[in-house]
This record gives sequence, C-alpha cells and structure tokens, in this order.
Amino acid sequence: MDSKRSSRRELLKLGAALAGGTTVALRGTAQAQEHNHPATPGSENASPMIHGSKEQIEYGQRSKYVTSVRIAHPVGGRASPDVFGKVFHVATPLQDSVGVITPSSLHYVATTRGSYLPDIDPQQHTLTIHGLVDRPLTLTVDELKRFPSVTRLHFIECAGNRHNGQQKTVQETHGMTSCSEWTGVLLSTLLKECGLKSSAKWFVSEGAEEVKGASSIPIAKGMDDCLIAYGQNGEPLRPQQGFPVRIMVPGFEGIYHTKFLRRIKLVDRFYMNYNEFGHLRPEDKELALGEQIGPKSVITYPSGAQQLPGPGYYEISGLAWSGGGAVKTVEVSTDGGKKWNRAQLKNTPQRMAHVRFAYEWRWDGTETEILSRCTDEIGQRQAMREEIANWWNVPFERNYRVPGLDNSVMPWKIARDGSVTNGLA
Repeated sequence: MDSKRSSRRELLKLGAALAGGTTVALRGTAQAQEHNHPATPGSENASPMIHGSKEQIEYGQRSKYVTSVRIAHPVGGRASPDVFGKVFHVATPLQDSVGVITPSSLHYVATTRGSYLPDIDPQQHTLTIHGLVDRPLTLTVDELKRFPSVTRLHFIECAGNRHNGQQKTVQETHGMTSCSEWTGVLLSTLLKECGLKSSAKWFVSEGAEEVKGASSIPIAKGMDDCLIAYGQNGEPLRPQQGFPVRIMVPGFEGIYHTKFLRRIKLVDRFYMNYNEFGHLRPEDKELALGEQIGPKSVITYPSGAQQLPGPGYYEISGLAWSGGGAVKTVEVSTDGGKKWNRAQLKNTPQRMAHVRFAYEWRWDGTETEILSRCTDEIGQRQAMREEIANWWNVPFERNYRVPGLDNSVMPWKIARDGSVTNGLA
C-alpha cells in the first residue's frame, strides 16, 4: 500500500509540474535506484533551448555550429565581392560535404568577367526562341512552367577548376564544381514546339548579364539532354545561379550553362561568342564537344589541411563525376598509386552527376599518399599527370599546368603526425 501511495504521489507531482509549464528532468526513478541502476549520463539535457524566431519559421536556418562557407577561388585571383561589389569566382566547401547534393547556398559561383547580378522580375522576364525555326516563340516564366517538366541531378564544373601545388585544401583545388537537383523543361520539347528547321546545326544561348553570356552549342546536344531550368533543389533558382531561368548543358564546362537565359537562336554554323573567345579558336569549332568534363574524382576526406588523430580505421570518402555519362567505377590507392583498390559507390550513379565513393582503410601511421581515379560508363578513365604529359608530349613536372581541362588524379600526402597536405607541393 505504501509503495502504491508513493507512486501516486510521484505521478501527481509530475503532473503538477507539467501543468505549470516546468521542464522536468528525471534523474532516476525510485525503481531504478532500487535495482541499483544509475541514471543515464546527460539525461538532464544541459543544452540551452533555442526559441522560435521569425527567421526560422519563414526560411529555416542552419545550426550556429555548422560554419561551412564559400571562399574566393585562388584561380580567379580576386576577392569576392571586390571593392566595386562585383563577384568573380567563389568555391564550394567540398571538404564539409556529405552525400552528393550541394546546398543551393553553397553552390559554387562563377560570373562572366565579374558581372553584377541582374535583378530580374520574373513577371517581366521572357525567353525567346527564334532563328531557324518555323514558329518563333516568346515565353513568360509562367508559360514556360506550363510545359511538361523534368527533374534531374547534374553537376556543373568551371573550366578554372584546376589544381596545383600552391593550393592547400580540396575547396581550393576542386571547389569550382557542385551538384544539384534541377527542375525545368527539356530544350527538345521547346524546339519541337517551334518546328526546328533541318538547316539548324547549332544554337546560341544568351543571358541577361552585362556581357550576354552567350555560347554556341551543337543542336545534337540540345536535342539530347539540355534543360531549361527554373528550379534548383526544390525551390526557384537563386540569383547567383541564374534566376529566373538558366540553361543546363549536362557534362559541358560551366561557361556553357548560360544564366539569366533570355534568348536562344537556332543557326546553321558555329558562332564565335564572347564565352568562346579564349576557350576555342575558330578553326576548333568542331571541338566544342571537347568542352565535355571528366572523368574526374577527388578525395574529400582525408584531404588538405585536415588532421588524422592517429593510426587506426578510417573511411576514405570523396566525389567522382564525368561529362561522358555516369561514373562506372572508382578506385582508391593508399600507397601512392602502386596498388589500386575498388571503392564502394554510396549512391546510384546518374549521368553527369556527382557520385559519393568510399573505401575502408586502416592506417598504420606511416607516411603515405592517397589518390582516387574513376572510370565512366563509356570507358574513359581518369589519368595520372604523368600520363597526360606523355599524351601531350610535354616535359613532365608533377606540378605543371595540365593542358586543356584538368581532370588529372589528385594526390594527398599524409605525414606520420597525421597531417594532410597537397601531394603536388
């Protein structure tokens, strides 16, 4: 009877406390004490409580303990924003990434020679498709959204995503690539609506940036998988990603993914536009397909400026991608490239999208070098810098500038004290 009365008293006390709005911490019940069961450590929850706020309700905020930010990319060589408020190139913090989708707020940014961002009212913006078509179209953003939509995962990578011995972190070596879920209308859907003429071999996409952001793209690519995107990661495009619409050219270098898209002209020949200047010579027009990225991979953990606490088990993790299609395999070497081991792919590979790979490794505490390389679905394999130098018939130096797009294997050196540094230094 006494024990029952005690139990009732405890329940009544608890109920009264809850009714009064008091937070109750159960440090250990009488039953637990009776059986000599200690209270769970930390069960009293000493952390301060976060009060709701207008900002959290309207647009969620991340924890104050999560501090990943973008940085000015070393290749650009300029602070962003500069003293005039222009933004140039800013890099994604790949070393902090998990999974394969880059948060929209951390997606890398590249602008055409440091343009200001156009402040576009989507109710006033239009996209015109003209040139070698039977029925030119001018669409508002709302009209564009009435067409059948698709949602696809694709990476974008800047041609300036190059690594050298002066860079310290993976954000500096490879931070000019990001991967998002894009939503929009297939360009082929719109071109069929326009009635594409047989003489159309290329198309020129033009944006609303100060220097137009125009690029020439083969019509075969446009009919294959180009996407007129108005959504990114479940919400409208952000201004730095081309709001309200941009073109996605999967697998091609970032400069072809025209932002703030306002015009597409169908033409019968290659046009040398502002974006092509310095990328292609007129006689290289048939090499536009050479602007295809990859195959490429990089280890993000452990990587430059990180510290291993000591010998033991680690999961080496990184990202792989290719403009040639989906990644087929990724290999990891933990001995400087002498032996290659098959890595595990953590998600189902998709065409022209990042894939997360991992390799279980037990470090014995000796100095070593770790590397990764990938092979895509059409058989292209990521090459060592020595192989690329031999291909181009140029003298090899480990830190030399790779001709063309740099998709060479990236080494990270691990010292006996667990510090990780750039293996090209």
